[in-house]
Amino acid sequence: MLRIIDANLNRLNEGLRLLEDVARFLLNDATLSTRLKSLRHELSEDIPPIRKALLSARDASGDVAAFADEDMVRSDIPAIVAANARRVTESLRVLEELAKLPDSKLDPSRFKHARFAVYTIERELMGKVLRREKRIHGLYVIIDPQLLGEKDEVATCQQAIRGGARVIQLRDKKRDKAEVLVAARQLKEACSPSRVPLIINDYTDITIATDADGVHLGDCDLPVAEARRLLPIDKLIGRSTKTVEQSKRAEDDGADYIAVGSIYPTTSKEKFTVVGLERLRQIRKAVSLPIVAIGGINADNITDVIGAGADAVAVISAVLAADNVEKAARSLAQRMEAT
Repeated sequence: MLRIIDANLNRLNEGLRLLEDVARFLLNDATLSTRLKSLRHELSEDIPPIRKALLSARDASGDVAAFADEDMVRSDIPAIVAANARRVTESLRVLEELAKLPDSKLDPSRFKHARFAVYTIERELMGKVLRREKRIHGLYVIIDPQLLGEKDEVATCQQAIRGGARVIQLRDKKRDKAEVLVAARQLKEACSPSRVPLIINDYTDITIATDADGVHLGDCDLPVAEARRLLPIDKLIGRSTKTVEQSKRAEDDGADYIAVGSIYPTTSKEKFTVVGLERLRQIRKAVSLPIVAIGGINADNITDVIGAGADAVAVISAVLAADNVEKAARSLAQRMEAT
């Protein structure tokens, strides 16, 4: 029995440490990494009285499975997270059962509670890892049918992507939801071949219905926490902000990125507040989330915006109003890459 306990304690600690390092170094998530570290330490509290016996029973060289060939290949980071979370929960279950034996000197409830804690942490960690792979950066083009004129929205989307757009958002505040749903499905199909994320403005339900990559929420939309509860774990949530306080709150609430603006006066919105580059710099210092700068950005000022700390730049008129959408997008994208 001691060898089984020893082996599963080792698996448990190794798996937790890997998950902790993913949270700490890959996601830069202090809260998750601290939770995993605390859990790892808490699970070691019962062990010292039997540590000597465990080490005495250990026989790594005599373990029939220790040197078995293992050609398992992990395809990506989510696969590694899934494998190690499973390793942790399986070890916890084994330890929980063995702790029920009369002479185990271990508390089975500790392992049971830890197992359920890991189920919750795994969901949160996996969601953040999956969303990280859809990282918001570069040229973020907003497709607004009311500003397209005679241009076709799907063709415009395709041209913007060919020009270097890294994110597409559908913003449609005029048509009814049935029409928006059709447009969202068409844009999702247009974005998929290039693996460019499609973000739906305002509508969490349409994001779910079309399997879009995320939703962007404004002040009058669902709170981030509610949208997170409704959405699949791999869906991005963006939040519009104007102040440092709003930006920090969005980060605390679990947003994946924030859109800060309006940076300059804009013709794409009837009502707007200009926040300027200095506010953008202040927000950049206050949050670690990707920042999308929006509002009045064009080829003449885009390098200043990137220099102030934006990870992405959202444009509407600078691309949609151009005679050649692909050329306009390429010009902006190249200026960003050169900054």
